Amino acid sequence: DQYANCTPKAVFSHPTADAMAVAAAGETPPLQANYVFGRAWPDLNEGLSYTDTFRGADAETTASLINFYSENYKSSAPLPGWIHRIRNGQITVDGQVVTDPDMILREGSKLVYHRLAWKEPFAPHLLQVLYEDDDMVALNKPSGLQVLPKGIFQQRTVLAQLQWKEWKMPPSSCSKRKNVQLHPVPVHRLGRGTSGLLLCAKTKLAKVQLASYFAEGAANAEKKRDGTEVGKERKISKFYRALVTGCGYSTHRIGSLPWSCRGTLCGMFLREASHEQSVCS
Repeated sequence: DQYANCTPKAVFSHPTADAMAVAAAGETPPLQANYVFGRAWPDLNEGLSYTDTFRGADAETTASLINFYSENYKSSAPLPGWIHRIRNGQITVDGQVVTDPDMILREGSKLVYHRLAWKEPFAPHLLQVLYEDDDMVALNKPSGLQVLPKGIFQQRTVLAQLQWKEWKMPPSSCSKRKNVQLHPVPVHRLGRGTSGLLLCAKTKLAKVQLASYFAEGAANAEKKRDGTEVGKERKISKFYRALVTGCGYSTHRIGSLPWSCRGTLCGMFLREASHEQSVCS
């Protein structure tokens, strides 16, 4: 393990007076951010491109450009909408802009639909750094910010902010690696509405290693879910906390649902001190 002998560098900033007071009261003080970064979102994103390859054997009715899109992507736009997009120069065939909807397609033609830029819904853009070294960075992801591009959020994501930031790679005191290229990416996901710790790799090598730790944890979770064994079986563990209302305590013990059901309304369980479980509906 390349990282086994590495000692983490700068961890957390000095605690504030409030945090010290909380610690004195016997409670866990909140983590302090080393620094905050983030670039304000542009008014419009950069649009999006969708690529297809035409196969004549797929359907005899998709021989023309307009038939291909209107038949295969009905949910995206009706026939007049696709005609407008083609005449607007938003589709290329083999690298050339085509404005004739009735153009006959050839076998193997590469089609690219260029979706125009749009304004994405509001999302926070500032990210707190809780820990950072040469290989990874731990962020405090705010609620409302998507981690990876999906749906209407293609630019306003954690990934975009990681790629926009100018990261510095100081010489590592515990590694003699050379020619290490920066590749800042999240190594796991949190829901857009979820806030909390998000671990990100700064290099490709770190991404592979950290991703393997998460994969091992997921595999072990299917074998044994006894919390007392977490430290022995996993190098990385994730814990979720939720504020809930309207929970009624059950009068009998309820068994755990399969892992695939957890996180849904039918599978939110709270462990009580008496080892009873309550279910929220």
